[in-house]
Parts: sequence; C-alpha cells; structure tokens
Amino acid sequence: MKNREIKKIGVLTSGGDSPGMNAAIRAVVRATAYNNLECIGIYRGYQGLIEGDFIPLNARSVKNKINRGGTMLKSARSSLFRTKEGRKIAYQKLIDASVDALVVIGGDGTFTGAKVFNEEFNFPIVGLPGTIDNDINGTDFTIGYDTALNTVVEAIDKIRDTANSHNRLFLVEVMGRNAGDIALSAGIGAGAEAIIIPEQDLGKDYLVSSLRKSKKSGKSSSIVVVSEGDEIGKNIFQVAKYIEENLKEYEVRVTVLGHIQRGGTPSCFDRVLASKLGVAAIDALLEGKKDCMIGIHNSKVVAVPFAKTIQGENEIDRALLRVAEIVSI
Repeated sequence: MKNREIKKIGVLTSGGDSPGMNAAIRAVVRATAYNNLECIGIYRGYQGLIEGDFIPLNARSVKNKINRGGTMLKSARSSLFRTKEGRKIAYQKLIDASVDALVVIGGDGTFTGAKVFNEEFNFPIVGLPGTIDNDINGTDFTIGYDTALNTVVEAIDKIRDTANSHNRLFLVEVMGRNAGDIALSAGIGAGAEAIIIPEQDLGKDYLVSSLRKSKKSGKSSSIVVVSEGDEIGKNIFQVAKYIEENLKEYEVRVTVLGHIQRGGTPSCFDRVLASKLGVAAIDALLEGKKDCMIGIHNSKVVAVPFAKTIQGENEIDRALLRVAEIVSI
C-alpha cells in the first residue's frame, strides 16, 4: 500500500561527484512525475539544504542529462550540517517548502548525515550510492564505479604504448580512497604486472621482488597499478625512487590519474544502474521505507539500513585477487 502522505520529494547530491549522478537525478524526478508527485532539486548538497537553495523540477527539467557527467545539482561539503543547529535549520527549510521526503545521492559521509537527520527529526530519507570508489556496504556496485574503471583502463592502455617503447616501468596511481576495487579490476582489465591495494598492504619490498621476477620472465616493461589508499600510494614518488635504487634496469615513471576518473560520459551500465535505483528510491518512499540506501545485490534491488552501509569497510573480492595473481605471471 502506497503512503499518500508523501506529496513532495527533494533530491540532492553530496560529497564527491561521480558519473551517473545526473542519470540518478533524472530517474528520481521522472519517477515522482510518474506518481503525480512534486519534486524539488536541492543545490550543493546539505549546505544548499541549510540555505534553502531549492528549485522545482519536472520531467522536462532533466532532459538531455542522462549522458552528462558530474551533477546538475552541484555538490559541496557542509561543516554546518554536522552540527545539531545546522540540521535544525535544514529541517525547518524542508518544512517551509512542504517537502515530505528526501532522496540523497552520495557515499558513506552522505549516508551518515542522512542517518543522523532521520534519527533527530524522523524525516523520511532514502539514499542512492553515488561514488566511484565502490566502497559502500550493502551494494555490489555504486553509481560511477563502472565509468571510472573504463576511464582508468583507457588511460593505462595509452600509458602501456610508451612503456613498451622505452622499456619503462610505470606506477599508475588510481583513486578509491581506502578501497582497492578500482585498482584491482582496472589492473586486471588493463593487464597490469602488479596491483597494489590497501586490503593487502604488501609493501615496497614485495613490489620490488615481484618486479624482479617479471624481469627474469622476459618482461621488458611493466605497469603497476597502485591504489591511493595503500601505503605505497601515499608515498608513490618515494617508492619510485626506491625501485630505481634496487632495480637499476628499470626507468621508472609515475602517473597520478587523479580527478580525470570522476569525469566523463557515464557508461551504459552506470546509466541503467542509476535509472533502476532512482525509480526504486521513489517506490521505497511511497511504500513507507526510510533510513535506508537503495542498492543492488545479486542483480536484485535491495533496501539496506544506513547503519549497515556505514559500518566498516566493503570486502574486497578475494576470488578476483586470485585471478589477478594468476594472469599477471
């Protein structure tokens, strides 16, 4: 039974942007229109919520957005929302605008804020996992992760051309915060000789040993994908120097891909995922659900309590680690 007390729904994006956020906004807006509900967009995340920076949205407001990277609603971090006084102001802004529920798109920081807000004001909120890091508990994939992978693989393919031409070793640092998902999957997809992720914390001596074996096996150049969250990733230029000192035969170069991984046209996978989850978010609110994230698990849409999504860190795929070890010999 649908809860018809909900007549107006707000949507915002918070934290780091990710490809597919616009597709998610589009799905939320059109799902509200389909259900004869009003929708407002909230600019600049929780900070815009506090400031009442709202705009009415309808089905035509989101035309030609599904293929755009970034977020049409902008994003920002809000120190004021972390205070009870700030959240009280935000709540009053929602009441003044007659907003009955919220859809928030972001990562664990976004969900932490949503969880506290719901506890304080019993306000219906559901979240959509929007982050390239794929580090949210309760969902197999986050919106933007697949696009980021494709961006990284394309970049590494180009780096390999010059690595092969000069017998060079390239250390390629990728994003992912404290999760190694991007490094692991992109490393396998791009045929990296070694993959360094925080979940294993193998250290620079292991890396040198691995590269020495690769050299003995006949490899004249190497690509090493390093997650920024690993200890090596935090000191990648020092590690490059350490390798040069211990492997004289290699000329080492460092490439930090950085924020290029967040931008660009979202992949078909991310567009479909965002659309599916956006529609499911409105369905969930109308069914009386709140204080949860809408995710995907085993190809099924699931509702996961915010408390679970922000509890600990997502597990790395151990089977994929074995694949990486085997195919990199």
